[in-house]
Amino acid sequence: MALRQTGDLSRVYPASRPMTAGIGSSAPRDPGNNCHKTQESLLSSASGYKNYRGVLNWCVVMLVLSNARLFLENLLRYGVLVDPIQVVSLFLNDPYSWPAACLVIVSNVFILVALYTERQLSKGSLSELVGLLVHCINMAVLLTFPAAVVLLVPSVTSVGGLFVLGTYTIVLLKLYSYKDVNFWCRELSTMKAKKLSRSLSCKSHIRERKVCYPGNLTLRDMYYFIFAPTLCYELNFPRSPKIRMSFLLRRLFEMVRKYLIIFFSFCQWMIPIIQSSMKPLEVNLNLSFQVPNHLLWLMFFYWFFHSSLNFTAELLRFGDRQFYKDWWNSESVTYFWQNWNIPVHKWCLRHFYKPLLRRGFSKMFSQSAVFFLSAFFHEYLVSVPLRMFRLWAFMGMMAQLPLAWFVGRFLRGNYGNAAVWISIIIGQPFAVLMYVHDYYVIHYRQEGE
Repeated sequence: MALRQTGDLSRVYPASRPMTAGIGSSAPRDPGNNCHKTQESLLSSASGYKNYRGVLNWCVVMLVLSNARLFLENLLRYGVLVDPIQVVSLFLNDPYSWPAACLVIVSNVFILVALYTERQLSKGSLSELVGLLVHCINMAVLLTFPAAVVLLVPSVTSVGGLFVLGTYTIVLLKLYSYKDVNFWCRELSTMKAKKLSRSLSCKSHIRERKVCYPGNLTLRDMYYFIFAPTLCYELNFPRSPKIRMSFLLRRLFEMVRKYLIIFFSFCQWMIPIIQSSMKPLEVNLNLSFQVPNHLLWLMFFYWFFHSSLNFTAELLRFGDRQFYKDWWNSESVTYFWQNWNIPVHKWCLRHFYKPLLRRGFSKMFSQSAVFFLSAFFHEYLVSVPLRMFRLWAFMGMMAQLPLAWFVGRFLRGNYGNAAVWISIIIGQPFAVLMYVHDYYVIHYRQEGE
């Protein structure tokens, strides 16, 4: 009866699993159940581990802490140097004269000339040769007219001149692409093509009526392209379904915040360093200038290529948001220049590099020609607003060719990436200080003497 009440003890404690003594003891495990296996350490490259978010946060914290001391020393030594009036003075010498804004408005004349020329070409009122001549004259004046005004009108400030020339350069590249694409459309029409090639039109994210040539030659289409965050024209741009207000407001908040940070950092941090470097025939090349210059460059990149261009794209429902790629992982100089500014890279590839290859030029010559064009515009955007020609920006860009060859030939992987970062951190501040020194010698040395 007792066994019936308590049950069979052999069922509770079978012979194959005997009880062991001791508190918390358990049955012995299978000796084949090992706790080790063949595996690599996380920091080994063979492990395939890539989540270094904690290390990145550590770098950010160390960067903030290391610069906090410099920030406090700067405040104690110079006080608060930020003056909102300086923002206005950078763009205007005379509050009643706005030459930079007037020049930007005048740029509409060149846009309308390009549109009118394309309309006449579509109707057959102009021959291709005459149309090409009109486009060339229009773009030549577009390039030289603002430069002449900036050089000859004293009321145009250096920052205002940079803004004007940057705007005109963007319009120039856009009109060149506009001319090319419409010419390709006329060629396809001549060949009686039923559909536009994939390079001239792309599928939209939503169902919208496709625009075909010459239905694209309208004011609305032209000015959409002028304001769109791209330099390459298409008849049918990819469009997003709607404007996301939360995304738009976040980008707007980022734009304002980053602008205030950049302005405060420049006034409080950069100006004292620049003033201390303004000595005749003496350039202060040290990390006190290179580090803030590099940080401002990084903040400007985020402000322009991420916040500003995404804000514009969202406002216009422009679908292609790839304005940059992972240039920070560049293991070669060529990869950096191909991925840090995607709109310019696409334009160079589509309207300059590939046409040179189709005409029989070698890859080396075509690549050198692209760097030469980029060097010209870099010098154009710096020397003309400063009203002095020293070719530091031009030589800095052309020096990228031998640097790209050296890094691609002798350095790989992390060494190549380190070389790219060193060229960015050291090379750009060097060119900036050269311009600072020359500007001081030209404008302030004689006054001091």
